[in-house]
Amino acid sequence: MSSAADPEDIRNWQRRSAELTTSGRLESHDPARLAAIGVKHVINLALDSHEEALGNEAELMAEHGIAYTHIPVPFDAPTRDHVAQLRDTMDGAEGPVHVHCIMNYRVSAFLYLHDLEDGVPEPEAHVRMSEVWDPLSSDHPMAQPWRRLLETES
Repeated sequence: MSSAADPEDIRNWQRRSAELTTSGRLESHDPARLAAIGVKHVINLALDSHEEALGNEAELMAEHGIAYTHIPVPFDAPTRDHVAQLRDTMDGAEGPVHVHCIMNYRVSAFLYLHDLEDGVPEPEAHVRMSEVWDPLSSDHPMAQPWRRLLETES
């Protein structure tokens, strides 16, 4: 692991372990910062069409020796297949791994499900997720597809 400091100014940055970090959107200077802390693989769950998406993200990561996987997850239509794709990609990736989307909402919800699959008690998994957002408690219409996805598993 590198001695460089975590880039905690990245939107909704979280360090979950020595091998896993998450965040919201990345900017053009962030691939160098991720490389400096030892990230070897970046997984992006955001849509390329989002106005805040980082253009040419795959190329920017490659310039810094970081493998890149894009799993586009429509915010209004997350599925168990998306969750499984993330798990499979993370399991096969050389780490450390950084997973991001635009706000870290997709990531935190999917990792909540991974936590449950891994035997983390639901209250602990819920706390980890709610550090970023809590679709299970939200009445916002945008949270409803996420609530449905999470409630089928919790």
